This record gives sequence, C-alpha cells and structure tokens, in this order.
Amino acid sequence: MSTLVIVESPTKARTIRNFLPSTYRVEASMGHVRDLPSSAEEIPEAVKGEKWAQLGVNVEADFEPLYVIPKDKKKIVKELKDALKDATELILATDEDREGESISWHLLQILKPKVPIKRMVFHEITREAIRDALTHCRDIDNRVVQAQETRRILDRLVGYTLSPLLWKKIAWGLSAGRVQSVAVRLLVRRERERRAFRQGSYWDLKATLEKSKISFDAKLVTVGNVKVANGSDFDENTGQITAGRRVLLLNEEQARALLARIQNKPWTVGNIEERPVTRKPSPPFTTSTLQQEANRKLRLGARETMRIAQSLYERGFITYMRTDSVHLSEQAITAARSCVQELYGSEYLSPQPRKYTTKSKGAQEAHEAIRPAGSTFRTPQQTGLDGIDFRLYDLIWKRTVASQMADSRQTHVTVLTQVEDAGFRSSGKRIDFPGFLRAYVEGSDDPNAALEDQEVILPALKVGDKPNCKDVEAVGHETQPPARYTEASLVKMLESEGVGRPSTYASIIGTIVDRGYAKLIANALIPTFTAFAVTTLLETHFPDLVDTGFTSRMEQTLDEIATGEAKWLPYLQKFYTGETGLATQVKEQESQIDAKVARTVVLENITAKVCIGKYGAYLESENEEGQVKASIPQDLTPADLDPEKVEFLLKQKTEGPEKLGLHPDTGEPIYVLIGNYGPYVQLGDVSETNKKPKRSSLPKGTDKDSVTVDMAVSLLTLPRLLGTHPDTGAKVQANLGMYGPYVVHDQGKVGKDYRSIKVPDDVLTITLDRALELLSQPKAVRGSKSTTPLKELGAHPESGELINVYDGRYGPYVKHGDINASLAKDESLENFTLQKALDLLAAKEAAGGGKSSKSKKSTKTTAAKSETAEKKTTTAKKTTAAKSETAAKKTTAAKSETAAKKTTAKKATTATASKKKTE
Repeated sequence: MSTLVIVESPTKARTIRNFLPSTYRVEASMGHVRDLPSSAEEIPEAVKGEKWAQLGVNVEADFEPLYVIPKDKKKIVKELKDALKDATELILATDEDREGESISWHLLQILKPKVPIKRMVFHEITREAIRDALTHCRDIDNRVVQAQETRRILDRLVGYTLSPLLWKKIAWGLSAGRVQSVAVRLLVRRERERRAFRQGSYWDLKATLEKSKISFDAKLVTVGNVKVANGSDFDENTGQITAGRRVLLLNEEQARALLARIQNKPWTVGNIEERPVTRKPSPPFTTSTLQQEANRKLRLGARETMRIAQSLYERGFITYMRTDSVHLSEQAITAARSCVQELYGSEYLSPQPRKYTTKSKGAQEAHEAIRPAGSTFRTPQQTGLDGIDFRLYDLIWKRTVASQMADSRQTHVTVLTQVEDAGFRSSGKRIDFPGFLRAYVEGSDDPNAALEDQEVILPALKVGDKPNCKDVEAVGHETQPPARYTEASLVKMLESEGVGRPSTYASIIGTIVDRGYAKLIANALIPTFTAFAVTTLLETHFPDLVDTGFTSRMEQTLDEIATGEAKWLPYLQKFYTGETGLATQVKEQESQIDAKVARTVVLENITAKVCIGKYGAYLESENEEGQVKASIPQDLTPADLDPEKVEFLLKQKTEGPEKLGLHPDTGEPIYVLIGNYGPYVQLGDVSETNKKPKRSSLPKGTDKDSVTVDMAVSLLTLPRLLGTHPDTGAKVQANLGMYGPYVVHDQGKVGKDYRSIKVPDDVLTITLDRALELLSQPKAVRGSKSTTPLKELGAHPESGELINVYDGRYGPYVKHGDINASLAKDESLENFTLQKALDLLAAKEAAGGGKSSKSKKSTKTTAAKSETAEKKTTTAKKTTAAKSETAAKKTTAAKSETAAKKTTAKKATTATASKKKTE
C-alpha cells in the first residue's frame, strides 16, 4: 500500500518527505499543470477555427475556459500519471490559497484518479504540522476554485481584449492588465505631478545653543509672533505660498538681516513642554508589509523577496508567505513570548499576549501571519542560514518576537527660546523604556544604533534660563517634488486602495518593468514615455479600467464569489458582454481613437511633440525646412525631458553636433553626440566616402559635458592593442562593449577569451601585465567542457553528478549536467549553498531550461541562447564570438528595440496574463 502526495515544488517535496513514512511518495507538479493557451500553437486543432480560440475563453458558452497542458508540463503530467498507477491513495498537498486550491483541482481533472482522494493543507512545513495535517484532510473547496477561475478568466478577457487595441493604436507588443494598468497609471500620475511641480525657496535660521556644557539645536519658527514659512506651506503647482496661509516668507537678504540683528543678543527659555508617548509594536508580517520592509531594509525587490520567502517556507523555516492576515496562533504567541523571556527578560514581555486581528475585508489567503515555523522559534543564528536568506529570516524573526514585547515609553520635549522678536524651537526625545525597540525598529537594520539615533537629549532647562548661543547661521531651502514610487511605496499604495492582492504584487511590478512601462533606477520606479501614452489612451477611452475605486470593487466581488455571496457567471456577463460590456466598449472606441494622437505624449513646457514609434520614443517638430524627427535616448525619462534637452536633440539632428575640437594627429573634427543608447564621441563627419565614422561610447556614468578632447582621443583609440600574449603570440586588446569595459585575448580561429574590467582598473589606462593577470583568472564559457569551477558545491542528491558554480559572461551560474541557472545579482558566492543550487536548477528545469539531446541542432541553439541572451543566433560559433565583441557597433536600433516585439509576434503571448500567482 502506498500513498502519492503531490505538492508544487521539488524543494517542498524534499522537505515533506522527511516527515512522512516510507510508504508515502512525494512528487512535485512544478506549479500549474494546466492553463489557458499562451500561444497559437497551444490551441487544439479541434477549435483553432473558432473566433474565441485565441482568447482561450468561449464567451458564447457561459465563458467556458479552454484549458491546455503546456508543452513543458507534459513530461511532468506523464510522470505523475505513472506514479499514480502504483498508488492506493492520492493526497493533494498544494498551498492553501486560491492558487494552490486551483492547482489541486486541475490535477484532479487531468489525473482522473480512481483511488481515494484527500486534500491536505498546512501553513508551515514542520514534522508536527505535516503529521497534524494528515489527520485533518478535507475536500477541495470548489467555491475557492471558482473564484480563482473567475479571476483568471477576467484577467484574460481584459488583457486579450485591450492589448490588440494598443498594438494597433500605439505600438506592437504592448499589453494591458486588470491590475497592471492601474499600477502603471499610479506611476504616471506621480510623474505628472513631478513635472507640474514648481520649486519654491525659503530661508530660516539654525542655532546651536549650550547649557551646562550640553549643546543642542534650535530652529527659527516665528518672527514677531508670525510663523516662519517652511516647505509644507508651499503650493507644489505654483512654487508659491499656498493661498490663505498667514506665514512670513524669508528670502536670503531678510534672513541675513535678522541674523545680524540678533547677533550677540541674549537668549531666554520661554516655554518647556514634556509629553509622554507610548508606542506599540507593529503586527507580524503580511505579504505586503514583508515586501515593503524588505525593500526598505534589505533593498530587495518584491519579486526577489517572494522568491527568498518561498524558499524559506519550503525548507521549513517560516510559515506560508502569501497571506493577508496578521493573526498569530496560540502556538506562535507562546513561542514568541518564550523568546522574549529568554533573550530580553520578563520586563520586556508585554503584560498580556498581544492578539492581532486583520482589518482588511479581503484577507483570505492563509490564516496566519508570516512567522518563524514551529512551536519553538529558532534564532537566526541557530538556523544555519547565510547571506540574504539569513537576513530575511532575521527580519521575520525580529518582527514576530517584537510583536509580543512591551510598549516603548518615551518623553517628547519641546523647548521654545526667544531672542529679540525671533522665536526658536528645540525638540528632544528621551527613551524612558525601549520595550520592543530593543529587538526591532521598523526601517532600521540595527536596533541598538536606531535607539541612539532616536534619542535626542536636551540639557536640564527651566523657563527663564539663558543658554549661550555658540553659533547661528542662515540656511536656504528648496522644496522638493513628490517622491517617485519605490517598490515598497507602490505596494503600500496598491494595498491601501484595495487593488489586486498582496500575493500578486511581486509579479505585477515585475511585469511592469519587464514590459518596458517603467525602469527601476536607484530603487525608484520611473515610468517611460510608452507608459504615458498607454495610460492617456486608457484614461480617455476606458476610464473605469484604470480607476482604483472600480478595480477595488472588482476585487471585492471576486472575494464575494469565493465566499458564495456573489455568482461568477452573471458578473462576467455584465463585465464583458452587453451594451456596456468591455467587448462592446472596445468595438465602439476603436474607430474613435486616432492612432497619431494615441502615439503622442503631451508634456508641459515642451513645444515639440513626443511620439511613440516603432523603435521607441522620438521628438517631432516643425521648422522652416519642414518636419524634424530626433530619437530620444533610452535612458532619458519623461521627468528629465526639459526644453533645453529638446533643443539640443533637435539641433543635433538639423545642424549636426557642436565640435568638441580637432584630433591632434588627423585634424579631423571630434563630436560628442547623443544616440539611442546614450552619449558617444565621433571622429569626422558622415559623408559618401566616410559612411561610418569612427565612434566610441562614453563609459557608463560619464557626463557628455565633462568630455575633453584628450578623453575623446583616448576613447577613439579603442580597441586598444595592449600587446601580445606571451604563451600564444596572439594580440591582447582592451575595449568597451555592450556590457562594459573588457580585455580580450584574440586567438583568431581558436577563439576569443574575455574578462570584464572592474574598478579601479580603467579601459583607457590598463596595461598588458594587468590584462594578462585578469586573463589568467578562471573563466567559464557556458557549454564548455573544459572549465574551472568558481566553487564546487557537491553531488546532486538524485543523480550523483557534481554541481558547480562557474563564471559566465552574464555573471556566476550554477551547472548540473545540461542545465545552467544564473545566480541572483546580489547572491554572495561565499554563501551560496548546494540547497540554493538545487532550488535554482529545479526552477530552470521546470521552465524548460534543459538541453535536448535528441538533435545536434537543438543543442547548439540552446547553447547559443545561453551564451548570447536575447541575441538571435542563427550561425555557427564564429559568428557568435564576433557578435560578442562588436555588438555595440553592429546591432542596429531596429534589431535591439524590436527583438522583444518579434518574439512576441511569433508566440502571440504579449497580452498573456502571468500564469502563476498574478493578476
């Protein structure tokens, strides 16, 4: 007698096997095994001729979904069917959320088991939890499945109905989404606010006072009993004081005159106010608060946070990581209070257990907050974790333990001092008892350091005291535009507006960036010109679909379907069909949308038109000679496009660039230009005899205005011949490429060996000796058999083959057999373990990342893709090597900017909503 248990991932399967008897066989479905078709080739022949087939939903037959097994899941399905043949019982143990319930239901539909079936659920993967779950199995909750299916159909209807309209009216390859488009609109609205922002300036005084040899700061707040203006008094749209505010706006001259007037005059304490403040700890983490705090503290993106949290959950370190609930079980409360008692003492324990309740009506995923797993909490040091895994677990552990700690007691002190008719204010903070702050301070990595930063000690003062003025200075200020959204603040906004579900925010933000609607720069999400165009079209013609209130109400209805309060079919019919349905709206609006207008982005203070073209955004203007078009560099954001840059780009197009100087040897002019990929230098003019002048990109981070003739001459020498390699006699060069500066050992037909040049080395000054030193360091080319690993991890637990980490063109990657998987950018090689490698390889294999051994052709293609990323390699290894070195020169704008679009056109997947845990 044997029991087959099916979970989603190999890691989860490996962990659960340890807690079950040997008669239980645990297998992984690798996520969803069935979904709506993602491309035309997945549509069954029997329905390919139907009008609704491409949509994947038969809207005329009660919105019946067309489910297919993706090509990369057919092998997994076969293996599961084979495993079921030997089983006398089937247990479906996928996650207890909508997505997990749906996966179990799909497995049931595909496997069609003839043996008894059970649905097993749990919120943590520990021996106790798994054994307990085995005794409390239930049936599949069909209402939850229906709610998830409705959500999936709804997302498909929105994406596949609106996206083709965007292709026709703006640009091929764009996509719309029920939650994605709302999130993009939030980014665009904030960027519009930044463009509309008008800077204001104001001055005040700052003094350093002293009493009893203790110095403290004081800031000017009044003059003649009139409040002095600060940043909060300004209207962002005018840069002037908000109408109706009775404040004194000081300019520099007035501030310095006041400074001179109070110089050497006596200061007197006029009032002292002490106010006791009690702070309570934050509740334990939910999915969204974990994403926000990991972004603030660890600088992790939402997608990376969820990847790490999922790994911690599947290995039994934390409870389920997709939850809207702040509730802690009695077991968890006991464990947390035990930690407080042992580590901090009874005085730091809250008098009564703290029980948190979830205020959000839509909370429905798992029914407990994210916390350390088990009936006793392992401290971070006891887990054996390292690197970013350790840091995220540490964050979760501290937040959970702090939630059961005593309140923090503080005293806030305000002191008002007077000198002449000028009033100054000093603020102090005294921490009387740190309480939970001893373990956890929101937004800070080091609680002890944070306590010191929070405490601002003022000397003992009383009314009438006359502190000494050690220094006073006039300080100028400028108001700042509204801050762009970070991943953390966007997640917070989406949750507060009730848009989407926290479990989907990571994939939504990832989609926004991947699809080119935003760029993530210095942790800020900056919308692109394309985002502006798409948002304007949707706001104008489909305002409900990008309205946060409308989307929030949709979310509530989906929740009501899950609880049985609403019916799914009438809702879909009302939303999509009928006189006001989405399908009708699209048909009516299509003829009313002028493609030229839709492709034009209107920006304040910009006289030229900003248009979305086949190869990206460009400027369009009229002059005496006719229409002028100039490409907008890809790294130039809408907020940064000002009249000065517009003038420069148009002038460069019509008059040519201004001369930087003359080359000292040839006498030819040297220009600094801005192209699609940023600034570059050019030697000579374009002519019939010189169609491709010598050019060189500026090193990353170099401003075009800082380029000198000498620097330009040096850049134009690239590639620099450094000398010959002592072993081969082949040339060694230094050059700038698509991925930055590098040195190359060029052995002709034998091949080329590359190494990146890192700071402090410089491509313009690196020597042959240093280049040879770099080239001597281990370097692996993916697919090569004769490579030296950066790190040996050990044997694969199933195959016994060695798993190693190698250095690739795009960074370190782990290799097992024919499967390669890149390490995360912030992953420490020193802390990279065998378990992490197994997780990466399993995920890559599930996504179809392994090579096929059936044909030589497919092997070559896979190797080429692995080596050259998004480039389309159709020739042999020689061509690939040549492309690597000259990509920046030979890749045309058309190729680089339409590569993604061509792929989309072939696969017809542009409008596809994300398959797993996405809105």
